[in-house]
Amino acid sequence: MNYLGHLFFSNNDIELMYANMYGDFLKGSHLDEWPTIVQRGSHLHRKIDSFIDHHPQVLELKHLLSHALPKIAGIAIDLYFDHILAKNWEKFHPIALRDFVDAFHSHHYDKSIYPNPNFHFVIKKMKTDDWLYNYQFFSGLTFACQGLSKRISFSNQLWNAPDVFNRYQPEIEDVFSQFMSDAIPHFNNYFTSKVELT
Repeated sequence: MNYLGHLFFSNNDIELMYANMYGDFLKGSHLDEWPTIVQRGSHLHRKIDSFIDHHPQVLELKHLLSHALPKIAGIAIDLYFDHILAKNWEKFHPIALRDFVDAFHSHHYDKSIYPNPNFHFVIKKMKTDDWLYNYQFFSGLTFACQGLSKRISFSNQLWNAPDVFNRYQPEIEDVFSQFMSDAIPHFNNYFTSKVELT
C-alpha cells in the first residue's frame, strides 16, 4: 500500500505514522542507532510491505496487470489500494477521512529524529496538495500515478495506470477486499501481541 495505507495500519498512533512513513527513507537492517520510534516505524513499514507483497491474491492480481504495466504493476497496486481505501474509508475507520488527514498534518512531529530532507519535502507536499484526502478521487489517483511515474528511475507506463484501473476495476476491488479482510486482523494481532520489533 502507499502512504494512506501505511498510516491506516499504524494503530491510530500519529507518532508511529510519521515513523512508519520514514521507513521509506531508511535502508539496511542495522537500525539500532535510531530512536525507538524510528525503529518501530521502520519495522512496521517493512511488515506492511512484506504482507502485501506476499499476499496470494495480490500476487495473482500483479500477474494479471503485468502485461499492461510491465515492471511497475506492484507499484500501481499500491496506489490502487490507497484509492479504494480512501473511497471506502468510512467502512474501515471510525474517524472521517478529512479529520484523520487533518489530525496527521496538524501534528508537530520531532523533525530532529528524521534527518532526511526528502522526507520533510514529501510531508510538506503531501499537506500542500492534500494527497491523502484526494486519493479518494479518480483525479487524485491520476495525479499520484503521473507524479510517481516521473520519479521512477527507468522508463515506465505508470502514467497509464488510471486507464488500467478502469479496465480491471472489479478484479482490483475484489482483491482489495480480500486483502483487507486478511490484513486488518493480522495487524491488530501485530500490535496486541507485543512483538512489534521481533
